[in-house]
Amino acid sequence: MDRLQQAREQASGQTADLMAQRDSLERDTTGREEELREQRRRVTELQNRRGAFEVELAQKNMSVQNLRERIHQKYQVNLDAVRSECITLTIADEGPARVRTLTPEEMAASGASTDWNAVVEQVTALQKRIDEMGPVNLVAIDEYEETEQRYQFLTRQNDDLVQAKQRLLEVIHRINTQTKEMFTDTFNKIRENFRAMFVEVFGGGKADLLLVDEGDVLESGIDIVARPPGKQLQTISLLSGGEQTMTAVSLLFAIYQVKPSPFCVLDELDAPLDESNINRFIRILQRFLAHSQFVIITHNKRTIGMANVLYGVTMEEQGVSKIVSVKFHKAEEKAAEHPLDPLAPAPVEEEEDQPHAREETIEVVMAK
Repeated sequence: MDRLQQAREQASGQTADLMAQRDSLERDTTGREEELREQRRRVTELQNRRGAFEVELAQKNMSVQNLRERIHQKYQVNLDAVRSECITLTIADEGPARVRTLTPEEMAASGASTDWNAVVEQVTALQKRIDEMGPVNLVAIDEYEETEQRYQFLTRQNDDLVQAKQRLLEVIHRINTQTKEMFTDTFNKIRENFRAMFVEVFGGGKADLLLVDEGDVLESGIDIVARPPGKQLQTISLLSGGEQTMTAVSLLFAIYQVKPSPFCVLDELDAPLDESNINRFIRILQRFLAHSQFVIITHNKRTIGMANVLYGVTMEEQGVSKIVSVKFHKAEEKAAEHPLDPLAPAPVEEEEDQPHAREETIEVVMAK
C-alpha cells in the first residue's frame, strides 16, 4: 500500500509537472500565435504600403516622362543627353547671381545638398516672368530684320528730307533777300514816278506811297496818300470818284514808266471824269502810245476821238447783235496809203481790209 501510495504521489507530481509544462506551452503557443498574427498584420500593412508606393512611383515616372516630353517640345532639349553636373547659385541682393559648377563627387565631398524649396521658388519666379512675357514669337528674328531694314530706309529718307528742307530754307532765304531788294528798288522807282505823275495829272498837289510795315516789305501793305491842289493830305478812300480815278491813272502810268506792258485794257476808266480831267487823261495816255497798245472801253467822245480803230456793237434787230468796225484817217491821206500807227496791231489792219460776212466796215475821214 505504501508503495502504491508512493507511486501514486510520484505519478501525481509528474502529472502536476506535465500540467505545468502544458500550461507553459499553451501560453507560449498563444503568445507566438499573437506574434504571428501581428507579423501577418504588419506584412499586410507593408504590402499595402508597397502597393501605394508602386502606384506613386508609376505616377512619378509618368510625370517625369511628361516633363521630359514637355521640355523637349517647348525647349527642344533632350534631358538624357544633358551631362550630370551640380550648380551652386549665390543670389545677391544687388547685381547678378554668382554661378559655380561642381561635379557630383565635388558636391558630395563638400557636403552640400540641394535646397529644393529654393529651387521651386526660383523656378516659380522664372516661370512667372516667362508667362508675363507672353508666348514666344518664332518669327521675331525675321520681323526684327524686316523692321531694321525699314528703319534704315526711313532714317535715310528722313536725312534726305532734313537736308532738302535745309537747302529749301537756304533757297527761300536767298529768294526772299533778292525779292526784297528787287521790290524795294522797284517800289522806290514807282514811288518817285507816282509823285511826279500825280503833280502832272492834277497840276499840283502832292501824293506818296507808304509801306504799312517797313520791317517786312514782302508782306506789308501799301497806303496811297494823296493831296490834290487846295485839299489836305488824306488817304485815297476819302477822295471823290474822279480824284480816285485820276490817282489810279497816276499810279498806273507810274508803274508803266518802270516796266511798260505790251497791252493794256481800260474798262470805262474815264466814266467818272469831267471834261478837264478827260483832257488830262488823254494827254497822259498819248505819252505812252509809243510803248503800249491800249484797248479802251468807253462812252466818252473825246476818248473815242483819239482812237486809231473803233469797234462798236449795235442791235438793228431785237436780239441780234452786230459788230461795227471803224478806222480813222487824216483828211488828206488815202486810207490805203496811210501807214498803220506802230502801236496799232497789224492783225487788226489786215482784218479791216478783208471782207466781213457779218460785219460792216466803215471808213471815216477826220479833218485836221
